[in-house]
Amino acid sequence: MLNAAQKTAETKPHERLADALSGEMDAVNALIAERMASEHAPRIPEVSAHLIDAGGKRLRPMLVLAAARLCNYAGPYHVHLAATVEFIHTATLLHDDVVDESAQRRGRPTANLLWDNKSSVLVGDYLFARAFQLMVEPGNLRVLSILSNAAATIAEGEVLQLSAAQDLRTDESIYLKVIRGKTAALFSAATEAGGVIAGASDDVTRALFDYGDALGIAFQIVDDYLDYAGDAGATGKNVGDDFRERKLTLPVIKAVALADAEERDFWKRCIERGRQEEGDLETALGLLAKHGTLEATRAEATAWADRAKSALAPLPGSEMRDMLIDLADYVVARIR
Repeated sequence: MLNAAQKTAETKPHERLADALSGEMDAVNALIAERMASEHAPRIPEVSAHLIDAGGKRLRPMLVLAAARLCNYAGPYHVHLAATVEFIHTATLLHDDVVDESAQRRGRPTANLLWDNKSSVLVGDYLFARAFQLMVEPGNLRVLSILSNAAATIAEGEVLQLSAAQDLRTDESIYLKVIRGKTAALFSAATEAGGVIAGASDDVTRALFDYGDALGIAFQIVDDYLDYAGDAGATGKNVGDDFRERKLTLPVIKAVALADAEERDFWKRCIERGRQEEGDLETALGLLAKHGTLEATRAEATAWADRAKSALAPLPGSEMRDMLIDLADYVVARIR
């Protein structure tokens, strides 16, 4: 039988964070269920619940709660902000699956596959509207500015990806702009908003922003790595989905930069022109291995996780700070 220390060691950092915040997360989940209801359009809670209840880690709302706890906030409005962040996240997923024509999310059929594109887009719009209602309720203009700016930045990042994802001229600087917009913006908004609602100093809120920004970048780089080297059973996605969807992510961007003329023609045919043939994924994986771009991608993810941990270094030591530091390590540990 495992002792308490062994059980703690085997528990993943996001699970320990969830345990520590369980009471507040119960309140967040109750608020989410209440606000995604619709008296006149039952399809709204049906579609929303399909994704919200699909077993996601609720990482973004937990970051709001963790930042508020770190700054000794007693509530109650961190719960509203956490629900806001989850609604924004869910809305973007609904829209993303339509844009990407995805068939699977978190190991389940996507909402657009089970219902239709119109339902996914319109329910996503509804959740965005609910998010804005929730973010107004604390009556804090600075928090409202942080979260509304994040919503705009996410949309901007998604649009940038439309033009950059299938263009071999896309380099690592453009890739960073895309993922900082579409992913990291909500991480950093979550941690910064948690500090602001708690009345933390500018130095502390800046540290929390920097932590969320670096954590979100590491998180997305790892996701892009796992698309080529992950376990479909663990990730809920098929290996090579980004390749099939013609997305230029970091492993491929690095391979294109090192490609000879023949390899560049291959990438141009598969990514820019979309003329993919049987065996192309295996060829792509071989080129990533040849140039060591998966290892280089993993190294960049680790560097961003280290940057996230460094951002928290000036904050006073506490159990919550240690959990957030462990969380940064865990984000990268998913690829080992």
